[in-house]
Amino acid sequence: MRIASFLTGFLVTASVMAQEWQAVERVEPYAVQGATGMEIYQSIGERGPKLGVARVIAHTGFKLTWTRKYERQGNACVITVNKPKLIITYTLPKLKSKLSEPLKSRWETFIAGVTRHEKVHGDFIKDMVKEIEAMSVGLTVDNDPDCRKIRPVLQARLGELSDAQRARSRDFDQIEMSEGGNVHQLILHLVDPR
Repeated sequence: MRIASFLTGFLVTASVMAQEWQAVERVEPYAVQGATGMEIYQSIGERGPKLGVARVIAHTGFKLTWTRKYERQGNACVITVNKPKLIITYTLPKLKSKLSEPLKSRWETFIAGVTRHEKVHGDFIKDMVKEIEAMSVGLTVDNDPDCRKIRPVLQARLGELSDAQRARSRDFDQIEMSEGGNVHQLILHLVDPR
């Protein structure tokens, strides 16, 4: 009886800990139109989100803030709390034109595939936040009673994790958008359904 009670309490505690934070995910649509697949794709090219100097079909951005608690423990400084607040924004095309078959089905396949692609980027961002959380809670810097030395140590590690996330996203895009890749196939199917 005591073991069952202990296990139930442990599972409830583990479940609560696993659910301490969740990303807020939202979609920011931009309007596109057209009567053919090519016209829709051209509208995307004219109205899509700007990334640098070029426009893209879709984009995943995020805002990440932290609630941190730095505590002095003896002569050291320790991060005891590091709770993220993550907002992921997917910028996706939203068709304003009424379509008939077979173009309607082709558009639905296209937008579902693009959305799946962007959600993978969202998953990469969530993975990065989990890695930051795991790395930072308990981070200790000795000889730092005023908790000043710990901040640059933390920032350096955050930079490494951020760089790794960006590289992972770039590699994924390179595969997906290369000739024969998933996004490339979605575009071809939308504009030329042969």
